[in-house]
Amino acid sequence: MVHKWKVTLPELTGSEERNAYIYLPESYEYDQGRRYPVLYMFDGHNVFFDSDATYGKCWGMKEYMDYTNTQMIIAAVECNHSPDNGRLKEYSPYSFSDPKFGKVEGWGKKTMDWLVYTFKPCIDRDFRTLPDRENTYIAGSSMGGLMSLYALMEYNPFFRGAAALSPSVWTNPDRLERLIRRASLRPDTVLYMDYGSEEMRGRGQMERYFGKLAALLIEKKVRLECRIVPGGRHCEASWERQIPFFMNTLLYHA
Repeated sequence: MVHKWKVTLPELTGSEERNAYIYLPESYEYDQGRRYPVLYMFDGHNVFFDSDATYGKCWGMKEYMDYTNTQMIIAAVECNHSPDNGRLKEYSPYSFSDPKFGKVEGWGKKTMDWLVYTFKPCIDRDFRTLPDRENTYIAGSSMGGLMSLYALMEYNPFFRGAAALSPSVWTNPDRLERLIRRASLRPDTVLYMDYGSEEMRGRGQMERYFGKLAALLIEKKVRLECRIVPGGRHCEASWERQIPFFMNTLLYHA
């Protein structure tokens, strides 16, 4: 089942409300003594319902979780839809400039501080979670994929693993490289990272960024699964097809 409610992010958008979502396994209702690991996801409006999704197609996470009987809670929050680069600001760890978007101020740290120090404690208080790092994960795509990678590096004491699908590493690759190099990571850190082959087409610079970051992550002893998805595109339908891959990676030890 998926519940939806309203939240505010005062540090980012004041009293403006946005949707939050939580998926609970069927067993949550009848197994009252059980606690569950949690996967936090970006772009919550695209995770569960086609009717809420930006382009009319969601990831289908509820269907996957129900079908596989995966015993995990998923918590997700809608992005900032402001036409003034709202999503890019909230989902960028660092400021960057781009010919299409102009100067974008990076609010990623504010976003993660809210998620880690406000949203997560509320989820742990109101639901039967396993709140420790061993049972806490984060995932997203595109700018949300970038934020998932950033979260795993910068907030490693909170997250054991992350899934970064089609991460927007082009925004500020030098800062991201420095972040990875200086990150203090626990030895059980797990990362799934992919990019679609169709996304790569004609973008040689992106291939270099992606390969360089993957090599750095291996140097840091991250338990990395890295894929170029055959035929993969930059869309929810493509990311939905990768769910079994990243979920199996994150939960392989379970």
